[in-house]
Amino acid sequence: MPLSKTTLGALRSAIVDLDGTLIDTVGDFEVALGAMAAELGLPAVNRAFIERTVGKGSEHLILRTLAEVGASASLYEQAWARYQQHYLRINGLHAEVFPGVREGLAGLAGRGLRLVCLTNKPGAFARPLLERKGLARHFEHVFGGDAFPRKKPDPLPLLEACRALGHAPREVLMVGDSSNDAAAARAAGCPVVLMSYGYNHGQPIADVDADAVFDRLDDLLALLVPSAGPSGGR
Repeated sequence: MPLSKTTLGALRSAIVDLDGTLIDTVGDFEVALGAMAAELGLPAVNRAFIERTVGKGSEHLILRTLAEVGASASLYEQAWARYQQHYLRINGLHAEVFPGVREGLAGLAGRGLRLVCLTNKPGAFARPLLERKGLARHFEHVFGGDAFPRKKPDPLPLLEACRALGHAPREVLMVGDSSNDAAAARAAGCPVVLMSYGYNHGQPIADVDADAVFDRLDDLLALLVPSAGPSGGR
């Protein structure tokens, strides 16, 4: 069903992805993976590989990186430990908030929507990044990829986020940038919109089953009717 002011009028909250939706984090991944590879005596992966690989969790990223450079998966534990150390050190230093995100988050909250950040990124990476970029204050909850037994595209994280909000999935908009976000939303029963600029595993975003695609987060605001007040307590 096409999105409109009518179909979005019943929304009470929004679940928002992080990497590729709120913040361009490829620079952080590039630096952390490069430092990890250097310590293990491996070649570095390029930015294009990172852009099409991120979004399914750090474990997936490390395993794919090892495979990309022809290294054995048996190096995973060492690689993960080194990657985590380097990522925590530089988290956010080489990342930029996408245009329209600050305005979009403020506008969503101003229209009475309660906000959750839901990402496949580990929580220990996600929360400091949002704080560093001044975005954490917008979110009632931040759930990382290690918060639940399964990650997106499984619907479980979205259903748990809806449960935390106390809202039915049909009342909760998923905002993301990839087929992972869209598949999870469809399975959970949430409406879903995607950003055109993110990391969709190397595939055209127009090919993904979503209710709408926007070039900026604040473009979504035109479809949301201003609220007289918050729709639920914090």
